[in-house]
Amino acid sequence: MERFWKTDSADTPMVLVHYGKLIANLDDMAEFAEASRVKLRPHAKTHKTAEITQLQRERGAIGITVAKIGEAEEMAIRGCANILIAYPIIGHSKLKRLLALAEQIQVSTIIDSLEGAQALSSFFASQNRRIDVYVKVDSGLQRCGKKPGQEAADFTRRIADLPGIRLIGLLTHAGHAYGASEPHLLEKIARDEARSLLDTAALLNQAGLQVSEISVGSTPTVKISGSVPGVTEIRPGNYVFYDMTQVRLGVVPMERCALRILTQVVSRPAPDRIVTDAGAKTLALDRGAHGVEGVSGYGLIVDYPAAEIERLSEEHGVVKVSPADPIQVGDLLEIIPNHACPVVNLADELIVVDDRGLRDRWQVIARGKVK
Repeated sequence: MERFWKTDSADTPMVLVHYGKLIANLDDMAEFAEASRVKLRPHAKTHKTAEITQLQRERGAIGITVAKIGEAEEMAIRGCANILIAYPIIGHSKLKRLLALAEQIQVSTIIDSLEGAQALSSFFASQNRRIDVYVKVDSGLQRCGKKPGQEAADFTRRIADLPGIRLIGLLTHAGHAYGASEPHLLEKIARDEARSLLDTAALLNQAGLQVSEISVGSTPTVKISGSVPGVTEIRPGNYVFYDMTQVRLGVVPMERCALRILTQVVSRPAPDRIVTDAGAKTLALDRGAHGVEGVSGYGLIVDYPAAEIERLSEEHGVVKVSPADPIQVGDLLEIIPNHACPVVNLADELIVVDDRGLRDRWQVIARGKVK
C-alpha cells in the first residue's frame, strides 16, 4: 500500500488523514443517504473537528450527532446549528448547559428512563421551553435503551405528553454488530436494528401516537438498516476514516482507511523486536469496539503486515518482527489503527495530507470533552 507520509523526517507520533480518501468516504455516504432518501446526521465523535463537520454539512448532512454536551458546545461555537446529543442528560448542571445550547441552536437528546424524562420535562417546563427528544431503543447492544416492541412503546406513550419535551422519534445503535463473525450475521443485526424501531413505531401507531423520526446508527450496519423502508435518519460515525475493525468486518477494503499513525522506530533491542514511539497514549488499547476483541495486536503496520504490535505501554509500542525485516532505528512506519475514534480523541491535531504532501493541520476541538 502507498504511504501517506512522503518525507524522511517527522515529529512523531502523528495522526495522519489522507484528504482524498476522506473526501471519497464522505461522498460515498452522502450518496447513499440521498439514494436511500434518509437524512444524514453523522456522529462527530469519530473526528471531533470543525473542518470535517463542515465537509459533512456541505454534502447534505442535516446536522450532527455527538455523545456529550461538551462536544456539542464546541461544535455550536463553530457554527453547527443542529445537534443531537445521543446520550442521557442526567443532573442539574448538565440540564442547565443543555438549556444554554437550546437557546442558541436546534438541539435534541435521548431518553430511556422515566426518571430522566421527568427531570428533563420538569426543568424545561420551568423555563417555558420544550426540548426535542428521541426514545432510545435497545436493538441488541444491551447498553442504554428500552426493549423494542411493547416495552419501548409503553414507555413512549407514558412520556409523550409530558410538558417541556417534544417527542420526535425513536433511536437505536447496533453497536453489537462489531461482534459479528460472519457477513450474514452482520446483515441480520442490521435488519433487526431497523425492525426494532419500526415494530415499536407500529405499536405506537396502533395506539394513536405517531413519531416522525426512525433513526439508526453504526457504520457496519448503516447501508443495510438505512435502506429499510420506514427508516428516516442515519448516524454513522466511523465511516469518515474507517479502521482495521471495519476491514475485519468486511465493511471496506483496507485501501478505504483514511487515517494512519506515523511513528518512528526508537529501538531494536533484539532481532525479532522493535520499539516505536506510538504507545497506548497514541494508539489506544482497543482490539475492536464496544469491548469486542476482533483483531490481533494494536493496529496494522502498512509496510510490514506480518509484524504484530504485541503490547503497548504508555509511550512505547512493542512490535514482533521477522529477523529478516530490514527495519532500523529511525525508520518511519505507518499504522492503520484498530479503532480510529479513540485515536483521534488522544490527538491534539490531525495532520492532513494528500498525494503531494502536507495539506493542512486540523485541531481536534472536541478532544477530551467527556462531560
